[in-house]
Amino acid sequence: MNKKILMTGNEAVGEAAISAGCRFYAGYPITPQNELTAYMAKRMLEEKGVFIQSESELAAINMVFGSSAVGKRAMTSSSSPGISLKQEGISYLAGCELPAVIVNVMRGGPGLGNIAPSQADYFQSTRGGGHGDYRTIALAPAYVQEAAGLTQLAFDLADKYRNPALVVMDGLLGQMMEPVEKTQFTDYKPKLVKKPWALTGAKGRRPNIIRSLLLKQGALEEFNERLCEKYKAIENTQTRYEKFLTDDAEIVIVAYGLTSRIARHAVKALRKKNKKIGLIRPITIWPFPRKAMHDCAKKATKAFLVVEMSCGQMVEDVRLAVNGKRPVYFYGRSGGGVPTNEAIEQEILKIIKGL
Repeated sequence: MNKKILMTGNEAVGEAAISAGCRFYAGYPITPQNELTAYMAKRMLEEKGVFIQSESELAAINMVFGSSAVGKRAMTSSSSPGISLKQEGISYLAGCELPAVIVNVMRGGPGLGNIAPSQADYFQSTRGGGHGDYRTIALAPAYVQEAAGLTQLAFDLADKYRNPALVVMDGLLGQMMEPVEKTQFTDYKPKLVKKPWALTGAKGRRPNIIRSLLLKQGALEEFNERLCEKYKAIENTQTRYEKFLTDDAEIVIVAYGLTSRIARHAVKALRKKNKKIGLIRPITIWPFPRKAMHDCAKKATKAFLVVEMSCGQMVEDVRLAVNGKRPVYFYGRSGGGVPTNEAIEQEILKIIKGL
């Protein structure tokens, strides 16, 4: 019988990082992810790792850059405006092909906004966020247990593709407590890879150089083309999603993270009223599960409803995936508002009436 531990999402992410071999963490306090920083401060000491409460978010991401450059598994975390400050550093990580894990416990924005849950960092998470042609792998858990598992996966994928990986969850999931199987941490074996590119000293070999400044004519274009091939490989092999009652669904809800759990309740309630409703939950918001939407559009599905805690960001990716074959509707709450399953049900009934 598996033992379970009651943990917040923030704590589960921290323990998962430890089990994945993370031994360097740098962060700066901001609500609602402060529990993660506090957890790492305690656990890194116990594991003889390095914990640094940096002087700023900019300092934290650059410390992660340095740790990754010498081959260590490194992580930082913050909430929305803090992640904005890290964007230049994330671009540098991508430009130097350095693996790192960045956790964003999203809060309301723009600006300082508030400390309530939000999903309004979707564009930032899925479009690179900083300058230049690059992408970040973005994993979006819906449960505390899944937050742990996807954090472990983030470290493995970051190493495999030498690329920054994000764990993206809203403030509510970061703060809420749920049981997590202890074996999630004790039985996990990280997929460690050799890092011959790391800066570990050059005795007996030519020195490694890590840089993103490429001034020779055509060198940067050639490098960017190679990055694009890497991103295509990630899209082809690492897209993750969950389908729920979509085989005969006439309307499919698309929602990720905590919002998908609320949407699932709405689907169950509407099924009891003989309404053929389904749900697609993106687990990777980048790469985005476009094929899942496209396949539904070729079957019984007559329309899609995107539900987000934002003014409508993921809705753009769903519309691109459906490519005009079916109408795509949107329902969202912003600035810390959380959708209810009753409100989602009402939106579905409006769509049914209009079809």
